[in-house]
Amino acid sequence: MKQFLLFFLVAIFAIFIGSQITEGVLLVPYWQSLSASDFYVYYNQFGKIIGQYFTVLTIISALIPVFVAVYCMFVNYKALKFALISTFFAILFITSFYVYFKGVNELFFAAAFNETELKNELIIWSYWHWGRIVLECLSLIFLILAFIKIQKTNFN
Repeated sequence: MKQFLLFFLVAIFAIFIGSQITEGVLLVPYWQSLSASDFYVYYNQFGKIIGQYFTVLTIISALIPVFVAVYCMFVNYKALKFALISTFFAILFITSFYVYFKGVNELFFAAAFNETELKNELIIWSYWHWGRIVLECLSLIFLILAFIKIQKTNFN
């Protein structure tokens, strides 16, 4: 792989993680500061836009380690184990969406929680969000290790 492509793929993944961290640092505390009625108005107005943005970035980011693993498999690079570990963590962060976020986000759209329940759910949502970021960072670390191994193999 060309260095530019490797850099580009890492940059996309890093933008994804940066966006997730921004959501955790800025949006989630803002949501937690709102009353339930204000949160539901906000979420109904911006939730779909936020969801679309993260859906596209998440899918692209999750496919990067898969693409690299397939590349390594066919080219027989020693980087395959790192690419597969990165893919494993990518599968986990995608799975977390279906295990927790999808259902709760739908409940946000339905305005299903009262004031107290919403405050508690946003705390739980935040924990899940930061746990997901840990999985994403692990995926990125192993992706970078795979790229380092690819580069070393190319020069040997």
